[in-house]
Amino acid sequence: MKLGRIALGIGFACALLAGNADASVTIGGTRVVYPLDQREVTVKLDNDSAAPSLVQVWMDDGHPDAKPGDIKVPFVITPPIFRMDAKKSQTLRVIYSGEALPTDRESVYWLNVLDIPPKVAGTTDANTLQLAYRTRIKVFVRPAKLPGKPEDAPAQLTWKVAAASDGKGQAVSVSNPTPYYVSFSEVDVESGGHTYKNEKGGMVAPHATEVLPVAQMNAVSAGAKVHYTAISDFGGAMNGDATLAQ
Repeated sequence: MKLGRIALGIGFACALLAGNADASVTIGGTRVVYPLDQREVTVKLDNDSAAPSLVQVWMDDGHPDAKPGDIKVPFVITPPIFRMDAKKSQTLRVIYSGEALPTDRESVYWLNVLDIPPKVAGTTDANTLQLAYRTRIKVFVRPAKLPGKPEDAPAQLTWKVAAASDGKGQAVSVSNPTPYYVSFSEVDVESGGHTYKNEKGGMVAPHATEVLPVAQMNAVSAGAKVHYTAISDFGGAMNGDATLAQ
């Protein structure tokens, strides 16, 4: 019970840092692909530091600020809370609980790993700020027998000029006719001798359209090109080019 109270109260006791390079506990991969016809998949964690950590893990459905106890997802992770000793590993079991999910396209969830390092030795001040580090990666739930291959999906996207969501300048609209999610680490537009960049990346859902911001793009000439870097199942870069329609 004490362990659970510590972990669930972490938002009040610590400063949370997302995706920080100082986190001791690392995930073995940048994404998880969960075949829907499998009972479970495993995810490996490593504690690379010389000190133990308290770790809490949970999944969310796209709302990063939701409390773990309030989230309802069709997965169970074991163990949910545990201690990781220095230089040790831990295998998580991600188990599908059987609720109905789409079978004609992928679904996406997020795996959260909260790393709570021990207090610095000799620290007794109750007002001392303790840092906790959260890492969050995507979990793609993939039904069996989807048509095509996920690595071919980026080349099937269509791109066109769109109005920026903030009303300032232009953006790019990307449409995905495939049953697979496509994630980007970078999207560039080459137009009129200039290159306009989106370095934040983005993601487009199956059979959906997404608008991606592009910095300082105001007028796109005919024949403009999109250069993108999509991310494979294994976290690798898949570079491609496409024509940007007006």
